[in-house]
Amino acid sequence: MNHSNDFPLVNDVHSGLNATRVAEIIAPRNVAGIGAALAHAAEHDLPVAICGARHAMGGQQFGHAALLLDMRHMNRVLDFDNVNGLIEVEGGIQWPALIDYLEAAPQDGAQRWSIRQKQTGADALTLGGCLSANVHGRGLRMAPFIADVEAFKLVDANGTPHLCSRQRNPHLFSLAVGGYGLFGVIASVTLRLAPRRKMRRDVSVIGLDDLPAAFQQRIDAGYVYGDFQFAIDPAGNDFLRRGVFSCYLPVDDATPVDASGKDLSEQDWRDLLALAHTHKTDAFARYAAHYLSTDGQVAWSDRLQQTIYPDGYHRAIDDRLGHCGSEMIGELYVPRERLCDFMHEAAADFRRHGVDVIYGTIRLIEADRESYLPWARQACACVIFNLHTEHTVHGIEASNAAFRRLIDLAIARGGSYYLTYAAAASLRQVRACHPNFAAFLEWKRRLDPQQRFQSNWYRHYRDLFAAEEETPKALA
Repeated sequence: MNHSNDFPLVNDVHSGLNATRVAEIIAPRNVAGIGAALAHAAEHDLPVAICGARHAMGGQQFGHAALLLDMRHMNRVLDFDNVNGLIEVEGGIQWPALIDYLEAAPQDGAQRWSIRQKQTGADALTLGGCLSANVHGRGLRMAPFIADVEAFKLVDANGTPHLCSRQRNPHLFSLAVGGYGLFGVIASVTLRLAPRRKMRRDVSVIGLDDLPAAFQQRIDAGYVYGDFQFAIDPAGNDFLRRGVFSCYLPVDDATPVDASGKDLSEQDWRDLLALAHTHKTDAFARYAAHYLSTDGQVAWSDRLQQTIYPDGYHRAIDDRLGHCGSEMIGELYVPRERLCDFMHEAAADFRRHGVDVIYGTIRLIEADRESYLPWARQACACVIFNLHTEHTVHGIEASNAAFRRLIDLAIARGGSYYLTYAAAASLRQVRACHPNFAAFLEWKRRLDPQQRFQSNWYRHYRDLFAAEEETPKALA
């Protein structure tokens, strides 16, 4: 077990808006190390926060004055069942290492296995973190990540490990997947794999109003993955109304993989992101031209889900803009038949309030019937917005206000939003979109009565609900 007090100030990688001073950092290397860290926390009466790769930006991986468990050293493959397509990995393993392992591992028979889905935007996220946020990818007919989780080992506040699955400790299973690290430490995850297939990327540029039918046509034709990257220039007629539609169809595994080197380099991504801040029409035109040039490209189903995340990309942009900023992400869910009118109203709102959209995408998600805090309570379209945010009080509040307006647009259509990103929502919005939240907090109090596992995210929502309980009710 490695103790480190060298970096007591931590922050998230993407937004840089979660600077938190922690009591100390411990990086356990096994279950015994987790237990020792928890015993140390109990001895010194310290709350415990749990982090992985630090990409999450809602404050769920850090806690002020908490002992921070850095899980990245627990990154081994523990077991691989290549007959049934199951793999057990430690919670700190990141997607690239898992994909590389499966590609290189000897596998019996003709069937080869790999991941089914992963989150997009960045690869270097831990499996434990993905389970805790119940992430999703760009599958056209896939439920959130909980559907891919066979089981996991959870270490509670007393250092006791519990095997959680749909058969063993099912209630704890449902609470911890999408439970943001509040019920214990994810020591290992057993993942359901999928056949590794070659897939062809088919690309077109289409209008938003044609998107619902286009998605359905792709699903009917057997496409597995797909998304729609929309135009971001509010001065243009195509703003949020036109986009790059890319979908992936399984092909015969004898089909050659494209080795032309057409993928964007890290510098290409940096250039595109800079353009998205300064010349939005040019950024979309360049992005669309690149993807159209890859129409028909063939890749493996796991590799096509990987992407380049240019760490620290915003520093060069800050130099150009003359201020410190980053992108805040929000994700909204609406019934698929309400997608177009949601986007039209969002575009009008962004123009009215001068909201600076840097990039965004539309995907599909199936309903989650298993987690205690499901964000996809029905099959829906999910819309992701990345908003440029100046690191000032005014800039942060402007982005939070924009997300609150978007949440209201989603609520008006029977939709919801993702809890993982900035905690902008009002209590009314939390209750409307996540009706189990108060009961979720009560289960937290029951199962962790010492409140050992805490985070800035948890404290925010605990206090939000507590403030309502303490508010005197009006006399009848």
